[in-house]
Amino acid sequence: MNHVTLRETAEKAARIGGAILLEWADKFTAREKSPANLVTEADFASEKAIFEFIHGKYSDHRFLGEEGLNRNEGDSPYRWIIDPLDGTSNYVHGFPYYAVSIGVEEDGVMVAGAVYDPSRDEMFSAAAGEGTTLNDRPVRVSSQKNLSEALCMASLPVKTTREHPAVQTFLRVLEAAQHVQRTGSAALNLASVAAGRVEAFWSASLMPWDMAAGVLLVHEAGGRVTKTSGDVFAVDEPDLLVSNGSPLHDELIRILG
Repeated sequence: MNHVTLRETAEKAARIGGAILLEWADKFTAREKSPANLVTEADFASEKAIFEFIHGKYSDHRFLGEEGLNRNEGDSPYRWIIDPLDGTSNYVHGFPYYAVSIGVEEDGVMVAGAVYDPSRDEMFSAAAGEGTTLNDRPVRVSSQKNLSEALCMASLPVKTTREHPAVQTFLRVLEAAQHVQRTGSAALNLASVAAGRVEAFWSASLMPWDMAAGVLLVHEAGGRVTKTSGDVFAVDEPDLLVSNGSPLHDELIRILG
């Protein structure tokens, strides 16, 4: 199947989900329900619309989504991995750093994906062998080689303590990098690395739908994707380090180890 066609489907589906998130965001002033209930409904509504759109085109494909979507029957080599709302806490608080993330695998290899930021109307997308684009314009990772001059991002567990290993690694990188940010959306962090806005991003607490599309964006933009140990990355394992592929990647491996 044509990977560019799959990318276009992912883009269209991501826009559908993003429009729903924007529509639901306007309802957060309603007093009859709590923000938590509203965001759950927004999440489910986005995932339902995304699934129905893609399933309407590829009824034999398999699906995995954050909100309970798990259709693994059949022997199709294609699996869509969907996060209808990445950055839930940001969304609840009206902080415009959240996204829809949709990736598709072929025989276990990511071949197409899209990360859509509805607040800024920014569509990051990629198809295997075709590079990464932002609103249809090619993007590349940054050329920064020095960690001391790099902007890095990290995902930490939602509830944690100062003694947690993830916090300790965060502090170690904070000492070595120019800046380290914790933003609340792994998908947009990955897209930012791909677009050259950020030099690196790491986490040991993500789910497949947080990473699937984004790792392809980074790879196709010329970046490097591994586990924090430097071993081969696997989307079903919560261990990720991405960078612009410069020597700072290996420096981060040493620090994170």
